[in-house]
Amino acid sequence: MSQPQVTPGLSVECIPLRMADGAQADLMLYRPSGDTRASLLWVPAMGVSAKHYRGLAQALAARGVAVGVHEWRGHGSSDRRAGRRQDWGYRELLGDDLPRSLDALREVSPGSPLLVGGHSLGGQLACLLAATTSAPLSGVVLVASGAPYWRRFKPWTYVAYLLAPVLANLVGRLPGHRIGFGGNEARGVIADWGRSGRTGRYAARGMPVDFESALSRQKAPVHAWLLRDDWLAPMPSLEWLLDKMPGAPRVATVLSSDDLDGAKADHFAWMKAPEPLAQRIADSL
Repeated sequence: MSQPQVTPGLSVECIPLRMADGAQADLMLYRPSGDTRASLLWVPAMGVSAKHYRGLAQALAARGVAVGVHEWRGHGSSDRRAGRRQDWGYRELLGDDLPRSLDALREVSPGSPLLVGGHSLGGQLACLLAATTSAPLSGVVLVASGAPYWRRFKPWTYVAYLLAPVLANLVGRLPGHRIGFGGNEARGVIADWGRSGRTGRYAARGMPVDFESALSRQKAPVHAWLLRDDWLAPMPSLEWLLDKMPGAPRVATVLSSDDLDGAKADHFAWMKAPEPLAQRIADSL
């Protein structure tokens, strides 16, 4: 573990992680300098590296919440890059990477209430992690997230869920930076994501876990924030995700530009000015 970089009101640590298959990435840990009210493992949106959540993590740490920002395999500090010779899917993300990050956060923040959360696809995987981990969780935090089931969007999205895996197979990865969606992502991830979009159900190829059954038993409370102008994560898609967890108490809040100090209430704009959202998340704990 690197030595903490001391900044006003918090400390920042870079925790190197090694996965079971040898993949490596860093968990960025933002901790309050005083008492820790809770610890939150944060999972970024598809194709977004951990560094882009620095503002949110710092704002939460300033309010007493320790935040470990997970790094997607294939992005940022990860030593892997998706391509013809390197591929992975939900099996690696949910069976190896995310549990490793959660264990690391538990090790450095013992005794504090533990939560998982995320943005967009990160929020979906946070729910799947909550449903399958043996770690005691105090809650799930979702921002601009919801299941990608095509029937909860415009009909043309079904075609997108068909074409994205085809494109990823042709190129060797999804060329997200070129098409303006999702970053450069592994074929297996896009295959699993596309399947969930077409069927409305979660599964990880090669991972013998019934995620739908596991979600039905997930009981940690869920607090979700949606952005009013966010067509990528509308309320119907969130409801589809939340309804998979009937035993989990839920609160869903829709935020407008007025709630975000004038920032646009869409899928990504809140990240540039995360203080209002951080305050709401901290208050909800």
